[in-house]
Amino acid sequence: MIVTRTIASIASIASVAPVAPERPAYLRVVRASAWYDLVVTAGFATPWTYALVHDALSSSGTALGLGALPQLDPIQVLYANLMGSVVVVWAVLRIVRPLPVHGLFDGVARTLFAAWQSYALAHGATRLLWLFFGVEVMFGVVQLVPWWRDRITNAVASGAGWRRR
Repeated sequence: MIVTRTIASIASIASVAPVAPERPAYLRVVRASAWYDLVVTAGFATPWTYALVHDALSSSGTALGLGALPQLDPIQVLYANLMGSVVVVWAVLRIVRPLPVHGLFDGVARTLFAAWQSYALAHGATRLLWLFFGVEVMFGVVQLVPWWRDRITNAVASGAGWRRR
């Protein structure tokens, strides 16, 4: 239910026409993506909370017929904690001081996360990962498209656009 509402909220943000990266609406998207990251990854930041998140995700995956997570091992916990710690710090930065460039870098990071998630899915990871993959792609697109559009607009305006030779 929470995941469905989150995806619906993100879809409504994504359906809005992209705005220039320097606009306040863009900074709201940067901050919204940060809040999502904070809520979703805070539980990954410590071994104790990750064990709870792991059990909850595994149970949910099994109940929904999407597959369980592999059993916990120390290296998996370490990588989950490293990822959780870095993402929590990155999220707090974007909440406290959202800047347009934070949206650009976050969009790039989400592209990388989505690439590695798709790799994992292609190699048999639990299909529960599709829920996270969808959110990564949506926030990545919403944060990168304004930069892409702004770059094209500036190139055309400056006469440096595409020319035939």
